[in-house]
Amino acid sequence: MTPQELEAVRARLETFAAEMFSGFARTDQRRWGERYVRGLLTDGARKSMEPMAARLGVDRQGLQQFLTDAPWSHQLVLAELAWRMDAAINPAAWVVDDVSFVKDGDESPGVAAQYCGALGACS
Repeated sequence: MTPQELEAVRARLETFAAEMFSGFARTDQRRWGERYVRGLLTDGARKSMEPMAARLGVDRQGLQQFLTDAPWSHQLVLAELAWRMDAAINPAAWVVDDVSFVKDGDESPGVAAQYCGALGACS
């Protein structure tokens, strides 16, 4: 998103972030969570911490501490998002298969054979 597009939806994004990060104990964690989401939505090829902080005009160290050192649970955020999307999508069924990409080659370093749902077998 361009800065103008992001500004146009800023109120909705702040509401969304407040809901997603409501389980965070500290207000600064909720604030950094919202900034992180904004950074992910901004234009730019790299979504790593330093380029995002530069695009947002925020303290790189603060964003880094939120991502690496702050005690927050990504499982809590994912659960909140799943509940929100369940109501929006209203699925008839859920299929859970976290390994759906076939390994490329049989000599991938450090990768053991694993089940691949796309194949219905180990790859």
